[in-house]
Order: sequence, then C-alpha cells, then structure tokens
Amino acid sequence: MVKKVLAQTYLWVFLLLLYSPILIIIIFSFTEARVLGNWTGFSLKLYSSLFSGGTHHSLINALLNTISIALIAATVSTILGSITAIGIFNLRNRSRKAINFVNSIPILNGDIITGISLFLLFVSLGISQGYTTVVLAHITFCTPYVVLSVLPRLKQMNPNIYEAALDLGATLFQALRKIILPEIRPGMISGFILAVTLSINDFAVTIFTIGNEGLETLSTYIYADTRKGRLTPELRPLSTIIFVTVLALLLVINHRSSKIDKEP
Repeated sequence: MVKKVLAQTYLWVFLLLLYSPILIIIIFSFTEARVLGNWTGFSLKLYSSLFSGGTHHSLINALLNTISIALIAATVSTILGSITAIGIFNLRNRSRKAINFVNSIPILNGDIITGISLFLLFVSLGISQGYTTVVLAHITFCTPYVVLSVLPRLKQMNPNIYEAALDLGATLFQALRKIILPEIRPGMISGFILAVTLSINDFAVTIFTIGNEGLETLSTYIYADTRKGRLTPELRPLSTIIFVTVLALLLVINHRSSKIDKEP
C-alpha cells in the first residue's frame, strides 16, 4: 500500500514538474503583460498582435519556415526510413545487426557533432547554406528515428502473408502496396510525427547549417531573442497554439489506433 502511494506521488510530482512550465506559458498567454509572471487581467491582445503582422512579421516567417522544413523533412525521411527498414528487415541476421548499429550512431551521437559534421560537409562540397541545407540536415537526423519506428511493425508482421501474395501471382510492387504498407502504416505515422517534432525542436543542427542568408526558424529566432536579454511576448500564444495543436493531433491518432486495435 505504501509503495503504491509513493509510486503515485512520484508520478504526479514528475508530471507536475514536466507540465507546469507549459501551463504557466498557457495561462500568461491570455494577458497583455510584456513580462512573464505579471498578470494584468484577461486579454487576447497577444493573440491578435501575433497575427497582425507589422513588428512580428519575422516571427510569423520563422514559424512558416519551421513548419515547411519540418513537413518536407518528415515526409522524405518517412519514405526513406520505411524503405530502409524494409531492406534491413530482409537482411541476414549478422548484416541486420551491423546496419542497425550504424543506424543507431546518429541517434546516440550529440546534435552538435552532427551539426558540425554536416556544416563541414556542405562547406567542403561548396554548397551554399540556406533553406536547402537545413532541410537536408533535418532529413539526415530524422530518418534513423523513422527506421526504429517501422522495424517493430515489420517484426510483428506474418511473413507468410507476403509470400502467399507472391505465390498467388502478385507482383513485388503489388505485394508491397497491399500487404507490407498496410502492416507498417502505424509505424510510418508514428515515425512521421516523431520526425516533425524533432525537426521543430531542433536547434544545434539548424544553427550550423542555416547559413547567413537571413533564414530563421523558431529555434534560431528564440535564440537571437534571448541574446537581446528578452523574449517576445507573442511567443507565449504561439507556444500555446503549437502545444494544443500537437496535443489534439496525438489524441486523434491515439483514438484512431485504439479503434483499429478493437476491430476483430
């Protein structure tokens, strides 16, 4: 009984520490105070100011750049990661372990090392840094996570179904489209969402590959803002919108997954 109470207490304290900063940002996004922690009454002024353009035009541009980079990188890395996972799954045991080890290196490697490595690569190849290099960099570090998301679904799949489809006259592409893809689709969706989240949150890799052409993402915008000794108040409603959107997306996906699992 005591262990159960202690475990539940630890869980709730952990959740409180984890989500209280987000809750504070959400609460103070509904006041027009310029300083976080100073409540001056309920107001939606920061939300209206966020989308009114003007002085916050650069913040909206940074948001749009972040979203477009994340969606492009996540889409490409989901395709590449799914194909790679299928290839790894069909390798022999020793080769599969070796490739899995190679795939885990970018995940275990520090972001700053990845950023410096990509920076040196682009410089040595004479590639001018900007939007394209950031997208390529994000694809590079997102793909291994997609591989790890898809591989478990392949291991759960009954290989006899794929072989039966081939025996019944299906082509390799038809078997891939009608047998394998439906089986690994949940892993692909999870990998896509994880890639989007990683891309939006990334700073270390982005700062090394963004160049000096004036391109900004949310992470680099916030970094530049903090160096000035302040944070733009409109970041509070923007953070709230992003958090609520991601939360709603996760709830919909989990609800859909639970319905699929309950189907006979």
